Amino acid sequence: MKTAAAYIRVSTDDQVEYSPASQLEKIREYAKKNDYILPDEYVFMDEGISGRHTAKRTAFNNMIGTAKQKPKPFDAILLWKFSRFARNREDSIVYKSMLRKQCGIDVISISENIGDDKMSVLIEAMIEAMDEYYSINLSEEVKRGMNEKVNRGEAVTIPSIGYDIRDGVYIPNPETAPIVRRIFSDFANGKGMRTIAAEINDRGYRTRRGNRFENRTVKYILQNPVYIGKIRWTPTGKANHRIKNPDTIIIDGTHEPIIDMTLWNTVQDKLNSASKQKYMRSADAKQPFMLQGLVRCSACGATLCRSSALNSLQCYAYAHGKCKTSHSISIRRINTSVINALQQSYLTGNFNIHILPRATVPVEDLTAQINKEQKKLIRIKDAFEAEVYTIEEYKDAKQKILSRIEKLKETQAQASPDEAVCRKRIREQIGNLLPALRSPAIPENSKNSLLKTIVERIVFYRSSGDIELLFYA
Repeated sequence: MKTAAAYIRVSTDDQVEYSPASQLEKIREYAKKNDYILPDEYVFMDEGISGRHTAKRTAFNNMIGTAKQKPKPFDAILLWKFSRFARNREDSIVYKSMLRKQCGIDVISISENIGDDKMSVLIEAMIEAMDEYYSINLSEEVKRGMNEKVNRGEAVTIPSIGYDIRDGVYIPNPETAPIVRRIFSDFANGKGMRTIAAEINDRGYRTRRGNRFENRTVKYILQNPVYIGKIRWTPTGKANHRIKNPDTIIIDGTHEPIIDMTLWNTVQDKLNSASKQKYMRSADAKQPFMLQGLVRCSACGATLCRSSALNSLQCYAYAHGKCKTSHSISIRRINTSVINALQQSYLTGNFNIHILPRATVPVEDLTAQINKEQKKLIRIKDAFEAEVYTIEEYKDAKQKILSRIEKLKETQAQASPDEAVCRKRIREQIGNLLPALRSPAIPENSKNSLLKTIVERIVFYRSSGDIELLFYA
């Protein structure tokens, strides 16, 4: 008997005839009648996902990955209909061709018997074309219906924080609407987005998706015209509210505003002013610096990045309202601290560091692999003595195993480096790097690259002003 896999997909919960249970039941019946074994581990299911593209179909991608294994795990993929596999002809052709030609795996629709003669190729292509037409037409109809709703001022998306939705209309939520009013009021009165986000998080509030508030969350709320009774809609589906899209339309809605126009205009003026200042600083902000990507916050582990002042660093998470501890420090000061720490380490050879191994394979796993190869040596020797191998075959097999053992031992040595050897090598590298790090003629990005050859990260402790260097072994 041959082995089969099953792929099941439903786009929405209301497709009763294509429900996961009914698809699987029919596929099992087909498998039984046609002498296929269908193990449970080869049943792949995507629920509530469109077939237009494969990127977000986790089960589909897992199935394709499994199919590529050697030897092939199954002989065929059974579907309720070809439309379950893909509604995009390009994806369908690419994946079916790969499965059949490279893996020797058939893709079979149990309800669309197209046969196996040359006409079946034409029939299958026609089915795929009709499936793609249906998908495109359905998408157009849905968009048309949503456009009509928008033109009537009705809701077409899930409600933003501060609103619920009832009978197609946004209704202010008595618990979250005050949060929105507080955000607008605080920003208009001079509070920064980071401070606002931190205060909201401290009060236990979360976004609709259960995430903590950040700078960008607050900014999105401040720029959302839904709060003044408007509906914002991008018919093309390419909405990015950080960039103006000419396709985006904003019209009067039928819902009650949460924010009055006076407060809205005040907030928009402040946002526009801040945006202009940020644009003027953007070129300087992109300039590299010696410790870029290396310095970490001791409180949360986030990277220290350029702050709005440009000549100082700040914890990225703190700047976005997710860390409570400020780690602000001038770039000049921390550069000096790092170079002094490196100088002290070089002079004394006494490092207050953690030695981090580059190898990621656990030593225990490497030891097990070495033991396995050594057992192979014993087996091939027994085979030679039993005259299964000739002397040439035995020598060749033995040499290959010994070579693998040698490579595993080298990797094992890297995974557990000798600390004394590491410290000696690091000290020599520090001595070679220090002149370049001190030289004003060396570009900042070059200094950064040099540091990253030995330094994994630098932890900055704001309360004491100390730094801790963590080196690669």
